[in-house]
Amino acid sequence: RSLDFYADWCVSCIEMEKLTFVDPAVREKMGQAVLLQVDVTANHPDDRELLRRFGLFGPPAILFFDAAGREQSERRVIGFQKADDFLASLEAAGIR
Repeated sequence: RSLDFYADWCVSCIEMEKLTFVDPAVREKMGQAVLLQVDVTANHPDDRELLRRFGLFGPPAILFFDAAGREQSERRVIGFQKADDFLASLEAAGIR
């Protein structure tokens, strides 16, 4: 399970969408996971509170959770990653 923090104004988020998430190998691996995307584009108080809850300054950030719902905080992806690097992050998070 993963939680993806995204915003339309976030350049790195757009790079992830256009360069990383379109990669066939990434798409295949991500198909094995439950991915929820949090759109913080509007920067509402609820958006800011959710970012604060997870100790984030802003997007992009992808957080991974185990089957019991505990975050694997050491596996966080903060900022842009190329497809190969992101594949390694997915594997480290147990998405094989």
